Amino acid sequence: MEAIEKKASNFIEDFVEEDLASGRTEKVHTRFPPEPNGYLHIGHAKALCIDFGIAKKYNGKCNLRFDDTNPTKEDTEFVNAIQTDIRWLGYEWENMYYASDFFGRLYEIAEDMIKKGVAYVDDQTAEEMRMNRGTLTTPGTNSPYRDRSVEENLDLFRRMKAGEFADGSRVLRAKIDMSSPNVLMRDPTMYRILRCHHHRTGDDWCIYPMYDFQHPIQDAIEGISHSLCSLEYEIHRPLYDWMVEQAGFTAHPPRQIEFARLNIEGTIMSKRYLRRLVEEGHVSGWDDPRMPTLVAMRRRGYPAAAVRGFIEKVGVAKADSTVEPALLEHCVRDSLGDIAARAMAVLNPLKVTLSNWNEGDVDTLTMENHPDHPEMGERQVRFGKTLYIEQEDFMEEPPKKFFRLAPGREVRLKGAYIIKCEEVVKDENGNVVELICSVDLTSKSGGEGANRKVKGTLHWVSELDAKEIEVRLYEPILLEETEDASAEAETDENGEETAAPVKADFIDRLNPNSLKVIRALAEPAIADAEVGTKFQFLRMGYFCKDPDSTDALPVYNRTVGLKDTWAKQAKK
Repeated sequence: MEAIEKKASNFIEDFVEEDLASGRTEKVHTRFPPEPNGYLHIGHAKALCIDFGIAKKYNGKCNLRFDDTNPTKEDTEFVNAIQTDIRWLGYEWENMYYASDFFGRLYEIAEDMIKKGVAYVDDQTAEEMRMNRGTLTTPGTNSPYRDRSVEENLDLFRRMKAGEFADGSRVLRAKIDMSSPNVLMRDPTMYRILRCHHHRTGDDWCIYPMYDFQHPIQDAIEGISHSLCSLEYEIHRPLYDWMVEQAGFTAHPPRQIEFARLNIEGTIMSKRYLRRLVEEGHVSGWDDPRMPTLVAMRRRGYPAAAVRGFIEKVGVAKADSTVEPALLEHCVRDSLGDIAARAMAVLNPLKVTLSNWNEGDVDTLTMENHPDHPEMGERQVRFGKTLYIEQEDFMEEPPKKFFRLAPGREVRLKGAYIIKCEEVVKDENGNVVELICSVDLTSKSGGEGANRKVKGTLHWVSELDAKEIEVRLYEPILLEETEDASAEAETDENGEETAAPVKADFIDRLNPNSLKVIRALAEPAIADAEVGTKFQFLRMGYFCKDPDSTDALPVYNRTVGLKDTWAKQAKK
């Protein structure tokens, strides 16, 4: 078989090839099963790339399934956003399902398990069940309702479905082993009573299946061969296998394989925390470019190829680890370097007047859009008597090795002429507001005098064409990496994220300077571009045009700077 001949590159592929060779698996079939209670973030991207990537490598299939068993938090908005994110990353699912598609089938399986004597209705309160569950070192205590007859359990369960009982008054539990060393095997809950409007089934149901019941059985129903999930579900695996077996799926059952989740230093990786940021107004929404959500990264200008490349570099491991954000930025920078056109924008403008340039004279310069891709064409830029450079590119008393503009010094303007600072103009407070410079008219780039060398080259924008733009500069949303904000999230018995234990509220450590908004000047190519267009602003970084742009005021997000700290570390 072709798939078996492909060399495995990680432990998941080892398992897959072992299953193909043994006959346990006839065809690789995976699934990506998000709960539609929020937007996907960069941590989900790892699972997504693994699920779809394994299916693709072995010529198999990957389903998209929405595990919508908790209607209190789920919404169609999230369903649509998840589909958009998956397609943006470059993947397409074989089938799309919802857990709610199978509510009837799951209910029938639950009744069958009651008839087999492996499920029962429990009247204990949630607190009583917690107290009777035991601890990691002491066994649990059987429920006083554990030995109800099949007939009584069926009657109660059907009445639960019919809505005769109050929310939380009864649950259906699996009858496994209250003394199991794995606490999850101590008669876990299969169904609870919950009157809540569902985004797809409306008010048809008042009982909903729990994650540890629904998830494995639906994998089996769909014919999933490999259920790939993050490491915190390793302890769930015996329960996963038990549910599949008790539901009667004994031929080619799915195999659960766990991998280490993605942790990025100083990055919030819990939907619960991200939801707080949105709901409490600390960010403008799920797509705020400071967020680690895929929709936010797309808005900020991250290419999908960069996200996939980052996940590939992180790799698939069994042990948890933390990745530096510099690696993600490196992948983004590497991807944009090849596809982003070059153009000039001045973020902190300083006026320059050319003393020996005739008023009204205009020189039209031709500039390449990308130094490595001539097929990206050229653009025309006008040069005249007045232009702007960066404030930071001038110093009155420069230190050693400052090769930019200073009194009496020369620099070359990118693609144009060499200028020399002759005079400094200040306001009443002593701030430099204008430079009077001379221009060497024989030094035009591409001309006969272009070979005259100077140590500094600056970007610039001509007053003739300068367009005002808004630029949004981003810094990490957390002041520093914190255990509470970046810690691995835990899950409850329904598979829902719960907060990891915290020492302090992570909101207290939000960076008040994570967003800086400035007005800048840019050449027309930048101002007139379509929303979503990506540029390298020469010497300043990579930027992407934001949907907030208007004809009167284009808006750009800084995607990433030019400095690549990870690449330097990797060379050491």
